[in-house]
Amino acid sequence: MLFLEPFFGGSHQDFATGFTAHSRHDITLLTLAPEYWRWRMRTASLNFLQKINQVRDYDLVFATDMMDVAQFKALAGPDCPPLVLYFHENQMSYPLSAKARQRKPDMDAGLINVNSALAADQIWFNSHFHLSAFLKEVRHLIKQMPAPRPKNMVDQIQKKARVVYPGCRFPSTPDTLASAAQTSPLIIWNHRWEYDKQPDLFFKVLVRLKKRGILFGLAVLGEKYDRYPAVFDQARERLDNEIQVFGYEPSRKTYEKWLAAGQVVVSTAIQENFGISVVEAVRFGCFPLLPCRLSYPELMPEKLHPDIFFRTENQLVEKLSFHLQQPRACVDKRNELSRHMQAFSWEIRALEFDDLLETIT
Repeated sequence: MLFLEPFFGGSHQDFATGFTAHSRHDITLLTLAPEYWRWRMRTASLNFLQKINQVRDYDLVFATDMMDVAQFKALAGPDCPPLVLYFHENQMSYPLSAKARQRKPDMDAGLINVNSALAADQIWFNSHFHLSAFLKEVRHLIKQMPAPRPKNMVDQIQKKARVVYPGCRFPSTPDTLASAAQTSPLIIWNHRWEYDKQPDLFFKVLVRLKKRGILFGLAVLGEKYDRYPAVFDQARERLDNEIQVFGYEPSRKTYEKWLAAGQVVVSTAIQENFGISVVEAVRFGCFPLLPCRLSYPELMPEKLHPDIFFRTENQLVEKLSFHLQQPRACVDKRNELSRHMQAFSWEIRALEFDDLLETIT
C-alpha cells in the first residue's frame, strides 16, 4: 500500500507513523514537510507522482485530505489503484480567524476537498461530527453555485463515506498507567497555540479562579508556531506562579509524565474533528472538561456527559473549581474514562483499518 501524507507534522505525522507502525500491511510512506499548506493542496500530487516509479506497483493508495486527489488520479491515469481519502480536517467547515473573515472568501481549498471526495473510491472521516459538518458545507456550497448546479454531489459523497476513528499513541493496557492515579491539582492544556482552540476563554477562566484564591498548577504543552495568539504571552505574565511548563514538549516520555501528573484536561475549542490531545490526556488519568459540541460528545461515555461537558464560561469555572478543590472526588470516574479511551489505542484501531482496507478492490 502507498500512503501519501502531504503535511507531515503534528497530528498528521502522529497518525501516519502510528498507522504504519501497527498495520499488518506492507506500507510505503511518502511525505512532504508541514508547511505552505495552500501549496500542498494544489501541488502535493505533482510532487508525489515524481517520487513514484510505477503507481501500478501498489494495490492501494491511502491519502490524507491536504492534497488534490482528483488531480493525482487524473495524472496517474488508468494504472492508478483504488484510492482511500482520509479526512483529518476539511477547508470548508474550518472556522475563519477574525482577520480572515475581513477578506474575500477563498473557496479554492474547499473545492479541492470536494473534488477529492468525488474522485476517491472511499472516503473516511475521523468522526461522525466531521462527516456531518462536511456534508452540511457541501450542501451550502452547492447553493452558492450559479446554475446549472451539479446534481447528486452529496449523495455521491455520502455513499462512499464512513467514519473510522484514528488511533492514538498510548499504552493499550491499564497496568502501564500506575502514575495516572496522581491527584495533584494540575491543569493540562495540550492543544495547538491557535485561535480555533479559543485560548482566550481558557486563560480568562484561570484568571478568575486565581482571583478566588484557588490553588492550581498549569501545564501548557501544545505545539506552537512562530506566530501565535498574543494571549499566551499575556497569560505567562498573569499566571507566572501557577505555570509549571509552558511550551511544546518534544520528548514523548516527558510529555506523558506531565499528562499522568494532571488532574484535569480542559478544552475550549471551537474547532475539533476528533481530539487526539484530549483522548491522550484522559487515557493518562486526567478528567476532561469539554465544551458540549464538536466531536467530543461521541468520544465520551454518555453517562458521564453531565460531569464532563459545559455550555457557558461560568459552568466551566464551577466545574474546574470543583476538581481543583476536591481532587480525590472523581478518582473512580477518571479511571473509568481512562479505560474507555483504551479503545483508541493504535494496537486496537489498526485492526479495523487493516480489515477495512482488505475489503477494497
